[in-house]
Amino acid sequence: MRERNVVVSGASIAGLSAAFWLRRLGWQVTMIERAPAFRDGGQNVDVRGVAREVLDRMSLFDEVKRQNTTETGTVVVDASGKVTAELPSDGPDGATAELEVLRGDFARTIHDHLPPGVAFVYGDTIETATDGPESLHIVTSQGRELPCDLLVIAEGVRSATRDRVFAADEVTQDDLDVTMVFGTIPRTAGDDDRWRWHNTTRGRQIHLRPDNHGTTRAILAYSPGDDLAGLGRGEALARVRDRYADAGWEAPRVLDAFDASDDVYIDQLTQIRMTTWHRGRTVLAGDAGWCVTPMGGGGASLALTSGYVLAAQLATHPDDTEAALTAYETWMRPLVDDVQGLPRGLKQFAYPQTRTGLALRHLAGKVLTSPPLKPLAAKFTQVAETKQTLPDIPPS
Repeated sequence: MRERNVVVSGASIAGLSAAFWLRRLGWQVTMIERAPAFRDGGQNVDVRGVAREVLDRMSLFDEVKRQNTTETGTVVVDASGKVTAELPSDGPDGATAELEVLRGDFARTIHDHLPPGVAFVYGDTIETATDGPESLHIVTSQGRELPCDLLVIAEGVRSATRDRVFAADEVTQDDLDVTMVFGTIPRTAGDDDRWRWHNTTRGRQIHLRPDNHGTTRAILAYSPGDDLAGLGRGEALARVRDRYADAGWEAPRVLDAFDASDDVYIDQLTQIRMTTWHRGRTVLAGDAGWCVTPMGGGGASLALTSGYVLAAQLATHPDDTEAALTAYETWMRPLVDDVQGLPRGLKQFAYPQTRTGLALRHLAGKVLTSPPLKPLAAKFTQVAETKQTLPDIPPS
């Protein structure tokens, strides 16, 4: 059999997973990443459900576990910092998972254990992808021409390559009306080893989480959201500061630290829904095809799993790309649909607007985390679960 070539666009978890497994199968792999270098940094992600088995098959379970953020549990706190509820973190898939890791550390671990021969192209993007009778012809913005047998688009929720390949009516972008501001801030003596979560009125949340780098990861999340795309960093953070002017708790500290941080990311949460994830020799993996957002959770687990399942189906159908990509979609779609189907009323529950709504939210939180209902609450953190058997990949 002739050697096959794949171009993977996007060097984060989905793209790296696809590169890992396809290279192990003997494909020539070229990764294109728009950033000028490998992207470390980022916020907490976790490995849950079937993704734990994928990680084990990569022989990286222990290595990822060594990158643990040091977080030991999840608590809800009031304006004085007093704990009002503790979310279940028992077992591997609790609110704080056994495999709780920073996105950059997770991606770096996969990157550093890729099979030899994966080529990286940084600072470039795909301009065109033209399917021909024998191969797919890719031209990049830097003028590179890359004939290949498969293109894997693993770029993220606002994938430009996806939007070039697929028609606008094939991509539904569902704005959840939630704005999230992520950043790394200095650690203080008052920070501990728990994820501390505070809700206040006007749909505002404040999160502080420990990391394994001597700093603290902070999140400000609010709804109704405020689409800050197109604004400069200073103007965007000024808008966020206005929104949190009277939020209390650790909001002033977080806002001041964000102003000084070089690691701030602002996102308007958007789910991506598509009726198909492939066309010809092009296939989507991870957020580019099905962004579930932090509201649904499990994005990193789905991304890791998608690269494995894609490679497994290509190995099962070596002479029929269409059959392989169809089988990939058939296997992955139930997992994605399960996470994207947010419970009715979740946003109203998570982002109360009034003092009355906030009081009801606190009361419901106490009830749900009480001993009798603790098993029910634990189910909300179980994502990427499936009764399907992972397809096999032949040993290298």
